[in-house]
Amino acid sequence: MNGAAMEGEVPIHSLDRAGTAIAYRQSPGTGPGIIFLTGFRSDMGGAKAVALERWAQAQGRAFIRFDYHAHGASGGDWEDGSIGRWRDDALAVLDRVAQGPQILVGSSMGGWITLLLALARPDRVAGLLGIAPAPDFTERMIRPRLGPAELEALERHGRFIAPSAYDPAGYPITKHLLDEAQSHLLLAKGSNPIPIRCPVRLLHGQCDPDIPWQTSLDLAAALESDDVRVTLVKDGDHRLSRDADLSLMLQLAGELATA
Repeated sequence: MNGAAMEGEVPIHSLDRAGTAIAYRQSPGTGPGIIFLTGFRSDMGGAKAVALERWAQAQGRAFIRFDYHAHGASGGDWEDGSIGRWRDDALAVLDRVAQGPQILVGSSMGGWITLLLALARPDRVAGLLGIAPAPDFTERMIRPRLGPAELEALERHGRFIAPSAYDPAGYPITKHLLDEAQSHLLLAKGSNPIPIRCPVRLLHGQCDPDIPWQTSLDLAAALESDDVRVTLVKDGDHRLSRDADLSLMLQLAGELATA
């Protein structure tokens, strides 16, 4: 299925996964290809995804961006969403759409998903680029902030609405999301090193109000790969979507693509 596209824009295609239509855009080119993985409640139309696509097209490099279940142009009920489900959406794109080795670029939650993909398909992942990566954000950032009202809402209704600077309506956080995520934690105290050995680049703003920049340092220390570099942007926020931030992202993606 193809969606309507503006002139010059890559058309939307649809991948069926477990009865849900997963929307994606794919540009042909050489390998290793690049797949962009969005953040929580974000979609593939964001500035980083589009900038990376245009850069890949100019380089003649294969590129894919997509929306998880219940995100953006994809189908599905938000209440059914979880880290495992979104990881499996990404695996379906990797297995059924992409060809050959891929560089995975993940923003925020997408950084967590890229790690899970690299663990599941180490032979398909040529490198990882995390932009304000948020592994374990459900346990590190959400659970510690739960107050009596949120805990009661989770127990009685299975969800609560978290305020967000990016959406005046707030974000629905479900008990299913929090509970299911526990089986995908990577940085929990006492965890073993993360057996990912491909090159990894991490980009994080030190003015990030959502995911502390120390998360990238913790992740770098936990990875088994020796080829890990962290780039900190002193005045950078969580989105890292300014022109200078996007230039840094493209520079790091190019470094991985030509390694």
